[in-house]
Amino acid sequence: MALESSTFMYLLLGTAIAVIILQRLYGRKSQHYHQPGATESKITPRTQEKADQVTPLLDFDFTNVPPIPYRPFKSGLHVAMGIKKIQKEDWIIMDRGYLDRLDERKTVMEEHRESTIGVNDISAPAIVELFREVMEHIPKRFPTMFHSDSQTFKNLVTKKTYNLQKALHDPVVALETLSENVEEDFYLMCPDGNGEFRLQGFIACFPGGFDGPSRIGMSFKDIHGPVPGYEERIAKGVDKFVSRMKGGDIIERFNWSLQTDGKDLFRLDGNNYYPELGQTLPDEPVPIDIDQSYLRCERQSLIVLKETGAIIFTVRAYMTSLHDVVNEGNGVELADAIDSMPEKLGHYKMRPFWERDVMKYLRQQA
Repeated sequence: MALESSTFMYLLLGTAIAVIILQRLYGRKSQHYHQPGATESKITPRTQEKADQVTPLLDFDFTNVPPIPYRPFKSGLHVAMGIKKIQKEDWIIMDRGYLDRLDERKTVMEEHRESTIGVNDISAPAIVELFREVMEHIPKRFPTMFHSDSQTFKNLVTKKTYNLQKALHDPVVALETLSENVEEDFYLMCPDGNGEFRLQGFIACFPGGFDGPSRIGMSFKDIHGPVPGYEERIAKGVDKFVSRMKGGDIIERFNWSLQTDGKDLFRLDGNNYYPELGQTLPDEPVPIDIDQSYLRCERQSLIVLKETGAIIFTVRAYMTSLHDVVNEGNGVELADAIDSMPEKLGHYKMRPFWERDVMKYLRQQA
């Protein structure tokens, strides 16, 4: 059972826009993560050319890089959990789990292909542009892991070589190639010519409660319809914010949820509560196996492609057992964050189903 921070709310543009709007209201400070080996720097006004510069990590060894130790629930707000404009060199991240995640992605693609890859004529140009961006970027950033020329792309870790021209002429091959080389998922929101952005393509091996095929063609408003507070608090600012973003702009944030039935990353069902569909709350909480309960954190970034104008959501997921959360001293703080959710939001995230056992365990440090 997954406690999603609002299913796709934090995955699509509502993610970035909700955070920015509420951040302005509450004045929250944000945090930022740099790939180990990169130079820490403050984000200041600069030309787009400088923003696009990438510093090569010449001695980078991914096997020595731990996963991001991020705990976004510590920021205090349920929606505005930190957002920041980032440099392009920090767009794609590598760590020691790289090979294991690629293996998991391969398995998911084989077993759930129709749910993990989405392509149509509308998204094809944006997919090709995204492919070109990523495959030009990662050899520059990680030269110890990748190498490319005008015709081929070589993964020096997996020892596989790819025909770039084939992928550039076939969006399905392009998405498959991306999935075999980076562990981020990509969702493509394309302009429809009428001022709306609609989901038209994706490669998503680790969806956090989002069924891509059933959402193809949906606008931001359609996707976020069931999310408590979206229409009255966020929807009006979506289009305005999108119109202000320029090609090449990148922002990032982190999202979190609880997953109480295992650590597998492929989740089409976010297990959210929808009373309008006839679902009812339980009379008492459902017994939970703490050994199978995890904190799911997602590093999310949003980039606007320069040529097609498509909005790309890049999502990278991490799992931390609740045992580890408690052992590192964050159990009580996570419990406080869950406790402070507004009632409707707590119900939407199915808190009544698991709160008894989870909250008791998290508060054992108190």
